[in-house]
Amino acid sequence: MKNCTRRKFLQTASLGVGALALPSCVSGPGTGSAPVPFTFAQLCDPQLGYGGYAHDMASFQQAITQLNALQPDFVLICGDLVNRANESSYADFLRLKAGLTVPCHCVPGNHDLGRKSAQEALQNYRRMVGRDYYAFAHKGCTFVAVNTQLWKAPMPGEAEPHEAWVRATLAAAARQHAPPLVFGHHPLFVKTPDEAEGFWNLPPAKRQELLSLYAGSGVVAVLGGHTHKIIINDYQGMPLVNAETTSLNLDQRPLGFRLWRVGAAAGTLQHEFVPLGGGFS
Repeated sequence: MKNCTRRKFLQTASLGVGALALPSCVSGPGTGSAPVPFTFAQLCDPQLGYGGYAHDMASFQQAITQLNALQPDFVLICGDLVNRANESSYADFLRLKAGLTVPCHCVPGNHDLGRKSAQEALQNYRRMVGRDYYAFAHKGCTFVAVNTQLWKAPMPGEAEPHEAWVRATLAAAARQHAPPLVFGHHPLFVKTPDEAEGFWNLPPAKRQELLSLYAGSGVVAVLGGHTHKIIINDYQGMPLVNAETTSLNLDQRPLGFRLWRVGAAAGTLQHEFVPLGGGFS
């Protein structure tokens, strides 16, 4: 994996489109086979109740309608599924999510885990939504779902197995020549890798540890939410994309989601913004 070449990430802000050349070892089943093209969507912070409960329900439904029309291979939801983590809000989220006609993979955000005692909130998330970290393979790539809250606010007895699992999963992806894409909630950093810790980013020591781990493991992209505005960074050719939400954006961007394309031609990885229809803003 470390011998694969990862070219520099290019982003055009006016179009909201980025392109990255994936390592040449991204391929379909079988040794030496050509890259298999596919698409997936990155949906951030549906956070029912943050922009107004009825509004957020309607905008999430609109996103689902558009995703069903686009038919990506799957959808990644990058945390903060609800604004207040309780039975009724999770039930509403799950009822709407069930309307997707493509697979959907979620990770928890700080609002999903931070309203009650950490252990109770984590257990409630696992009971109602599912696993908070896991991985799956798709057409030659490995998608690694991480629980960034365990890095932002480490929980004894939970942070340690999560850390060991992330390292083992990335190592396995390298052995299998299946380039990993990591998705979670918090960005590692907002502007620069050496910035101080704040609400929006991860602690500096853990951030540097993860940047080194990701770069050394051949991670080709890191996707997240949390910021409620578009943030696209680059670290040693690895794009880190925290995208627009379907609830409320703080940078006046329209509501929407990102559509990613893994192409057969040179193994390219591209993403573009898809705004919600129906007058949502």
